[in-house]
Amino acid sequence: MSTSILVAGIGNIFLGDDAFGVEVVRRLSGRSLPGGVRVVDFGIRGYDLVYAFLDGYDVIILVDATQRGGDPGTLYTIEPDLEALNEQPDQLLDAHSMNPLAVLRLVREMGGQFRRVILIGCEPAWLGEEDEGGMGLSKPVEAAVEEAVNMVEALIGRFAENRDTSTIGRDAEVAKI
Repeated sequence: MSTSILVAGIGNIFLGDDAFGVEVVRRLSGRSLPGGVRVVDFGIRGYDLVYAFLDGYDVIILVDATQRGGDPGTLYTIEPDLEALNEQPDQLLDAHSMNPLAVLRLVREMGGQFRRVILIGCEPAWLGEEDEGGMGLSKPVEAAVEEAVNMVEALIGRFAENRDTSTIGRDAEVAKI
């Protein structure tokens, strides 16, 4: 049996660099990927992502703009500390925006089991304000998209080759999100 992998692009195309995850999965969807891999642009549809988690994938790779204080365009591979979910304040899931932490909490509250969750994040240069908007990625984030695609493909390759996902990719930064 092959490893089931979901690659989930997250972001709002109307808020500048927040569209990073959407652009990465757009490019990935045109690539040849192993069986058992599903690539989806979730945009800001948090409830859809919750239900995808509940489908029981072996690995879920989230792709999103991620503010961590680095230079714009910096890429991160982060393995969220899922045990820290209980330490976070309650956050409601909003039907008009995407908050990965709220998604993870709701999945847990609904009885979902996390197998392996990896976040490929990119430091944004500009996240347009909701009242002003702005389409298009900044130059440093646009320059990072292809490398992020390569990072996701490398993770897919590593996970697809080995059913035991607990021992793969432990070089990822473990972080509380």
